[in-house]
Amino acid sequence: MVDAVVWAVFLALFAVFAALGFSALLWRRAEMTTLHEWALAGRRLGPWLMFFLVGADLYTAYTFIAVPSSLYAKGAIYFFAVPYVAITFAIAMLAMPRLWEISRQRGYITASDFVKDRYRSRTLSIAVAVTGIVAELPYIALQIVGMQAVLVAMLYNTANSSTTSEVALIIAFVVLAAFTWTSGLRGATITAVMKDVLIFLTIIVVIVIVATGGDFAKAFTAVPSFKTLPTTLVNAYWSLFVMSALALYLYPHAINGIQSASGVKPLRRSTALLPLYGLGLAGLALFGVLVYGVPNALAYVHSFPPSTAGTQVVPGLILYTLPDWFVGIAFLGIFIGGLVPATIMAMSQANLLTRNIIKEGWKDMSPQAETTIAKWASVVFKFLALAFVFVIPSTYAIQLQLFGGILILQILPSLLFGLFRFRLNKWALLAGLVVGIGLGLYLMEVANNWTAWATTLYTQNPFGLLYIGLTVLAVNVVIVIVGTLIARMIRPPDDAPEIAVLDRMRSSAARPPTPAAAAAPAGTAPAPASGALRP
Repeated sequence: MVDAVVWAVFLALFAVFAALGFSALLWRRAEMTTLHEWALAGRRLGPWLMFFLVGADLYTAYTFIAVPSSLYAKGAIYFFAVPYVAITFAIAMLAMPRLWEISRQRGYITASDFVKDRYRSRTLSIAVAVTGIVAELPYIALQIVGMQAVLVAMLYNTANSSTTSEVALIIAFVVLAAFTWTSGLRGATITAVMKDVLIFLTIIVVIVIVATGGDFAKAFTAVPSFKTLPTTLVNAYWSLFVMSALALYLYPHAINGIQSASGVKPLRRSTALLPLYGLGLAGLALFGVLVYGVPNALAYVHSFPPSTAGTQVVPGLILYTLPDWFVGIAFLGIFIGGLVPATIMAMSQANLLTRNIIKEGWKDMSPQAETTIAKWASVVFKFLALAFVFVIPSTYAIQLQLFGGILILQILPSLLFGLFRFRLNKWALLAGLVVGIGLGLYLMEVANNWTAWATTLYTQNPFGLLYIGLTVLAVNVVIVIVGTLIARMIRPPDDAPEIAVLDRMRSSAARPPTPAAAAAPAGTAPAPASGALRP
């Protein structure tokens, strides 16, 4: 059981966190009556704030709870998270500045805004929006699992710990919802800086203490041999990290983060710096091994049932390697490390629901009404994600994120291919998306024998175990290509790629602003023009 010092430091820092969240409203103050200001911070974030925001956006409880938990429970295959971040930023550097330029020129906020104009299809746009909303739910649930892990450690061996933990979660989410309502993305950005500093500090201190105490070598000697990567899992390993790299920047929260950049150059600079977080991820992944070198921490983890033991690897190492005052700092870092990403994820879901679903039936929705609905929706999505926490055993919490990856990969042809002048048929894209999601759900059930989802690997294929996301994305792409070819045989495409507009903008030495952009006040986005762009 932790002592009063840990609780005092934790609560004091949480008060600072809440104060930063509410006071962020005063930073570059603007009226929070439009989604452009509330959800994108007015597109004013420079490279360093983008670095911290997107870092907090992408490095979540997945990084500091799920990866070490799975590495401890299943072994080296879950070290796939390290190489995947090594290539995902290359993909982001190629595609995201292009999306930002188009979005700024056209006033887009979500990926579905782009898809609607690009393919002239409301149906495909709505399907992409629904997919993004659903894929985010298990990701938010994973943040809650991480927060629960901290509360379980802090309430260890205390009476009514389960009830206290639930109450604490509710209070934390009420505070989160309150400052998100008032400060929007500004609150998430400012608190992201605090979260990232605390997480990096914790990683460095724990690894240094374990290494200098002689427990580093002991850990690698004591780890069970079955934790190594057998040759039968090689295909599973590379399919996990390749597909995860492709999926990361398809998530609505990632797109929401990059859309808040003040320009293409700040976006590229922040993306170039983001691999630094990969070093932190590698260090945190090692916690799943280092726990074997700290007997007290290992005994603590073993005191929990197998279904939840893995989530206590990181809290256990912190408890038994750091002084009490620093335990409070580290625990708060992990706790808000779940809260901050959950904020951005719920906001991105709310944007999709409001702009790309509700607004399709409410044509004359005012900007104020749009923002109000999005605020309420973000609150609902935060608490709706709680239901996912009880579906999968906590030790396999990483499956929450991997399941979301299977879903979000299905929008890759519509979004990434659409950015690069591939003239694909909208109905083929819709068919590929629907079949991909349906097949993914079916293979998840088959792979888990129609029981609780504890794996996202499927073995019934010529290549042995593979990540289900790879299989269903391949089917999706085949449907899109074949469907597009058939559609062209029936009727040649008459939709001109909107990307040609961007190419013309780049080829021109001086780009004149659009009438909407010229008329808009400084710091605001131009209103989207009606109809599709034409070259």
